[in-house]
Amino acid sequence: MKLNPLKLMESFGQSIWLDYIRKDLITSGELRRLIEEDGVKGMTSNPALFEKALAGSQAYDEDILPMVQEGKGANAIYEALSQRDVQSAADAFRPLYQRTGGKDGYVSLEVNPHLARDTEGTLQEARRLWADLNRPNVFIKVPATSEGLPAIRQLLSEGINVNITLLFGLPRYRQVAEAYLAGLEARLAQGEDVSKVASVASFFVSRVDAAVDPMLDKKVAQGGPTADLAKGLLGQVATANAKLAYQIYKELFHSPRFQSLAEKGARTQRLLWASTGTKNPGYSDVKYIEALIGPDTVNTVPVETLQAFRDHGVPEARLDQDIPAASLILEQLAALGISLDAVTQRLEDEGVEAFNKPFDKLLAALAARTTAHAMRTP
Repeated sequence: MKLNPLKLMESFGQSIWLDYIRKDLITSGELRRLIEEDGVKGMTSNPALFEKALAGSQAYDEDILPMVQEGKGANAIYEALSQRDVQSAADAFRPLYQRTGGKDGYVSLEVNPHLARDTEGTLQEARRLWADLNRPNVFIKVPATSEGLPAIRQLLSEGINVNITLLFGLPRYRQVAEAYLAGLEARLAQGEDVSKVASVASFFVSRVDAAVDPMLDKKVAQGGPTADLAKGLLGQVATANAKLAYQIYKELFHSPRFQSLAEKGARTQRLLWASTGTKNPGYSDVKYIEALIGPDTVNTVPVETLQAFRDHGVPEARLDQDIPAASLILEQLAALGISLDAVTQRLEDEGVEAFNKPFDKLLAALAARTTAHAMRTP
């Protein structure tokens, strides 16, 4: 019998998490099956996923109506349903969390995406969500904006688990990892325990190729001496960028600075590969899983990508392979006049807006339901 490629990931030190959340996934027993049969070790969510779950399904109708009848507004309904789903999923993962000593078994809930540029607002909401969820195996997701960095440091110093999201570039990733170290150091300085504080840095992958490839296509179409170079870089930049992020991870978390924290029980802030569903149909549907398998990492995948890897994925430790080639790819990109730092900053800005839109759409849909019910009520 063929071994399940998903189950084999653990032998390479990587955890597979599911980038999806919905009530019936949990209540039907499907999540339990994914944990037991596929070795899924965690779950991530974002406003776009909740918008699809709540507005695109009738699974929540029986939950929404009573809250509408109670006079609750759209935001209160969203918070109640999203928190319940995260709590239920966290409870399903709790045995795994305990069995792995707190390494895996986490579920994430993001702060209101409109707070991405508001440090104090992010702090207040993250603290509230952490208290409301009341589970040790949850992450509060905070975007890796310049305004998010001080919030990340402060939340970690308070012992709140943080999943840093919307992370695209190498300079920003280094800042995020530094914020983690500084947060733990501040917590230790307060005489607090750091052994139970957890964090992941969600480094987005496929969106980088989706942004860079059209720029390379233009270079190819222009012809000339750099056309072949540009053609050779198509579909290569995102993986190279992620591989170099992992080299930064190893540098920082094997440093004397972190070792002094590890002696006090601190754990590393693992890199989590996000946006790993393939967006270009011309590329392999498991491209961003196979290329980035390595120790002390997480890959959070959409359902379709999970199914594809289960069917025909080939697990192999590739994350540390061809690092000089990865560096050369980014050097060649710069030689073509394409600034990866500018691209990743644009992706961060667009990512903030990309989460605002489905969040607003979701609240509008919930508000329409409350209005419709009010009109029907005598």
